Amino acid sequence: MQSDDLQRLLELKMPYGKYQGKLMVDLPGHYLGWFARQGFPKGEIGRLLELMYEIDHNDLRSLLLPLRRMEK
Repeated sequence: MQSDDLQRLLELKMPYGKYQGKLMVDLPGHYLGWFARQGFPKGEIGRLLELMYEIDHNDLRSLLLPLRRMEK
């Protein structure tokens, strides 16, 4: 994980697929799980999807709430 990855989850939108245009932080768990089973793409998108999957899988989405509040 890189130092700004959590912030990137709040800023970066999914560039393709069923949830194109949705913020990475808002992707549903079942979609993240699908990537975990099929394989994450290469590059930054894949790295962030994998991080978001781990956050969701371990029920840690609440850790992102303070960052979300800072965004507003």
